[in-house]
Amino acid sequence: MSSGKTAHYNRYSGGAAAATATIPSSPSTPPADSGTGSRMEASFGPTFSAVAAGAKAEGSSNYKQHRRTPSSSSTLTYSPRDDDDGMPPIGTPRRSDSAISVRSLHSESNMSLRSTFSLHEEEEDTEPQVFAEQPSVKLCCQLCCNVFKDPVITTCGHTFCRRCALTSDKCPVDAAKLTVVVNNIAVAEQIGELFIHCKYGCRATASGAAGAAASTATVAGKPGAFEVDPLGCPFTIKLSTRQEHEASCDYRPVRCPNNPSCPPLLTMNLEAHLKECEHIKCPHSKYGCTFIGNQDTYETHLEVCKFEGLKEFLQQTDDRFHEMQLTLAQKDQDIAFLRSMLGKLSEKLDQLEKNLELKFDVLDENQSKLSEDLMEFRRDASMLNDELSHINARLNMGILGSYDPQQIFKCKGTFVGHQGPVWCLCVYSTGDLLFSGSSDKTIKVWDTCTTYKCQKTLEGHDGIVLALCIQGNRLYSGSADCTIIVWDIQTLQKVNTIRAHDNPVCTLVSSHNMLFSGSLKAIKVWDIVGTELKLKKELTGLNHWVRALVASQNHLYSGSYQTIKIWDIRSLECVHVLQTSGGSVYSIAVTNHHIVCGTYENLIHVWDIESKEQVRTLTGHVGTVYALAVISTPDQTKVFSASYDRSLRVWSMDNMICTQTLLRHQGSVTALAVSRGRLFSGAVDSTVKVRRTIISVPTLCCRLKLNVPVLL
Repeated sequence: MSSGKTAHYNRYSGGAAAATATIPSSPSTPPADSGTGSRMEASFGPTFSAVAAGAKAEGSSNYKQHRRTPSSSSTLTYSPRDDDDGMPPIGTPRRSDSAISVRSLHSESNMSLRSTFSLHEEEEDTEPQVFAEQPSVKLCCQLCCNVFKDPVITTCGHTFCRRCALTSDKCPVDAAKLTVVVNNIAVAEQIGELFIHCKYGCRATASGAAGAAASTATVAGKPGAFEVDPLGCPFTIKLSTRQEHEASCDYRPVRCPNNPSCPPLLTMNLEAHLKECEHIKCPHSKYGCTFIGNQDTYETHLEVCKFEGLKEFLQQTDDRFHEMQLTLAQKDQDIAFLRSMLGKLSEKLDQLEKNLELKFDVLDENQSKLSEDLMEFRRDASMLNDELSHINARLNMGILGSYDPQQIFKCKGTFVGHQGPVWCLCVYSTGDLLFSGSSDKTIKVWDTCTTYKCQKTLEGHDGIVLALCIQGNRLYSGSADCTIIVWDIQTLQKVNTIRAHDNPVCTLVSSHNMLFSGSLKAIKVWDIVGTELKLKKELTGLNHWVRALVASQNHLYSGSYQTIKIWDIRSLECVHVLQTSGGSVYSIAVTNHHIVCGTYENLIHVWDIESKEQVRTLTGHVGTVYALAVISTPDQTKVFSASYDRSLRVWSMDNMICTQTLLRHQGSVTALAVSRGRLFSGAVDSTVKVRRTIISVPTLCCRLKLNVPVLL
């Protein structure tokens, strides 16, 4: 490069024109590496001495910083370059008090790259950024000509600033469409390793300040050029550790904490200023003390300040006031949360009311239709009887051979006498007695064999009778009054009362001379000793009301919220948990092959008793399934379900279908009991109805192609 060669370098100074400098050649300057992409080395001359990297003594962050030695020279020297090396000539600056400028860099395509290493982008950061050494051209974006800001790799394979890639349409190299692929972490780390001057060691140049002022009307917030301030911070730091250093820099401007009118200070001068400051306030000024003075008078004042003796009390008062403010803020948050929840609950309640009205409308329509169908069925009843007589005659003659009967259940009577809804039923098979518990706080004893009348009314509870259970010749009743009463079935007299739970007793079941009682989040196990109940154990780990209990030979099944827990009847340990859906579990039944449960949201779930795998979900009810009962014969098993929708359904467990729907109650059906092929159902209409099998229809009727309607 000749001695008279002129190099152009750009300062992006808010619209200021590019400055032009005459740079003499320097043969002694070693050539810069043009092809390896390694870090550019700067020759600072004899007037610059480097200081070894030092670790910051204060704070927990460790970062390298180099102290600079200002030079009186401000010239830039260039390294000789080969004309055909394919890289733009890059000058090696000498150290000076001004910022290191960057020459214009010309690529093979003669594209001009503007490098402004002392500034950030106009929308991002206006802080001075003066590099200690000239960065490599490979770290410059070919769109904005600045050092990369958040470098990203695009689909064309080149690297650009993220903002440039998002605001430009085409790559300047191959004109490909720009789409961001991934962050260029390697380049970002290289840029983070570049050394810059602390911003408290930089000042705006005269030309940069003028350019920034001139461009204010066009580009708001665009900074001017900066240079090194010889009176400022002498350290150079890595770009990645800039914030750590500048946050604790001794040259950082601060204000006197005593009085904003004090002249601006540097951090390193603050301590000395505070010793001489004439505006020191009493620490109790917030309580009304008006003292203002220097350090000497301050110490004297504290000895006579009337608030000093009360400082502990004042501090405690402040602490309590702060705690009250925090508590008040927390209460405000709680109130806001509760209000939002109340609004959501109101909306949900409105929706549920609408759904309930719709379901009742559908139910009324179905009842009207069923009434019409019933009249039609009655007209066909005589024809059915004639056909059945004909079939029976042919069977007796041995024409059709064997057949499988299909049982039909029909209401045979109603027990009336309770003054409130019936919530539980229990059958004493030995004496053909039926016990029913009601909201009228009584238990009625019904004769189901001869007179079909109420034999006696048992009184003793102070709340709704919710559960009944028989063990031997003892009847156990659980109530909303949280007690269990023991009754002698032979004399129908009360023999004992136990305060069983802290909440209503929802369900009772007995097995292996033990009584199990379910309540809120607990199951209690009682040893039956004569007329006494001895608490053996309390089963916990339940998260809601225990509304259903069933005991088999080896296991106890409990339903609570959306889970069924299976307990070993002897060890009283939980051995398996079944998860349900469709609301809380309200009823459970166990057959030889299945576990069945009824839920709050109309569903009946069926699991295989061996594998514990769910095999079916039975639908059809339009209300909570309150009760389940089982009738098993060698040939088939039937499950009965009672629901809030006033109906009973008969389910064949062989094919998992509903074979019959029974509608006789005028209220929700809440309880079921079976005995000797008879089905007893209690309901909210205060009655107990008795149903039994009245007819058998040969399945081979279909083979004779008889169009015989079936009574339901």
